[in-house]
Amino acid sequence: MAKQKVSIVGAGTAGAILAKNLAKLGIHAVVYDRKYKPGSPQMASGILSIRGLESLKINYKKAVTNTLYGARVHAGKSILKILSEKPQAHVVDRQALNEICIEEAKEAGAEFVLGKQIGSNELNELSRESIVVGADGAVSTVAKHFGLSGKTTYILTYRAEYEWPNEEKSVDIFFDNRVSPGFFSWIAPVSKDVIELATGIDARFGNAKFAFEKFVKAYALDIAKKKPIRAYASIIPLISKKRIVDERRGVLLVGDAAGQVKASTGGGVILGGNAAIIAAWAIKENLERNAPLNSYEKAFYKKFGVDLLLHRLVHRVYSSLDTKGMEIAINIMNAVGIGEFLSKHGDMDSPSLIIKRFLHMSR
Repeated sequence: MAKQKVSIVGAGTAGAILAKNLAKLGIHAVVYDRKYKPGSPQMASGILSIRGLESLKINYKKAVTNTLYGARVHAGKSILKILSEKPQAHVVDRQALNEICIEEAKEAGAEFVLGKQIGSNELNELSRESIVVGADGAVSTVAKHFGLSGKTTYILTYRAEYEWPNEEKSVDIFFDNRVSPGFFSWIAPVSKDVIELATGIDARFGNAKFAFEKFVKAYALDIAKKKPIRAYASIIPLISKKRIVDERRGVLLVGDAAGQVKASTGGGVILGGNAAIIAAWAIKENLERNAPLNSYEKAFYKKFGVDLLLHRLVHRVYSSLDTKGMEIAINIMNAVGIGEFLSKHGDMDSPSLIIKRFLHMSR
């Protein structure tokens, strides 16, 4: 007998967006999450491109806490300024964003079962009667249970927020392999009253909180002398190769569970949300016409595969350079006007679009 409903494990942003889109297509979706309040406590920064947020078709504006115009990239004594005259990104309260997505899904008709842990026995039962979607984060129970785990490098981050009045409208990013090997540190204005300090490191190189303390000490950050409003650690998956569909058993992955993360920055909300929209249509076609679920995987990689590869290439390059190497790279980019070009034509989600714009200008 054909499966007639969808069970989504994980009520994060990707899971909730998928549930909403399925419900709008008339498909019964049930979302399970081990927490009674998904997305709480907030475990990730929320600097999201405006273009990307608009693509998700959600009413995100109540979650916005600041609007940013670009970034300053530091290495050694050099700075690359990527500062636009137009707003490029919003800082959003990720917990509030998640709550908005859940509420929109409920209004569309999706069902949520919160405070319920889904283990191996439950997954076996759900897979017999429904399509199963793993939207359960970086260390996905669904991916592991159904053998969809790929080769993964994890980035560990540690963030702290402080009360600090400011008028900042850009992010400061610090490449220093003595402090944050394999990734970078940053200072971001969460709002006019709050600043976030953060560090990310390749998990193979140690402890993110220790790296955070080195970052604060190395750059003599007076902000950190205050007691933080909150501090939290998180894990980001950078997956080099992964299947995201098990056709035979009717299983899909979306979001961090599928490795739909920009390796260059660790951001995954926009990719995961767009993947959820694509997955909803693939599921509809499967249920109504018995079309292969694998059409989701093909459609996702057709649309985002090149950008995923380019983000991995960017990460591979900067993570291979020591601080002096990055300083030299920034000096070269400044000399040839890369900062000015990116300020006018950059796109934080799509490196392929940047390349297309460059090639168009070069004709």
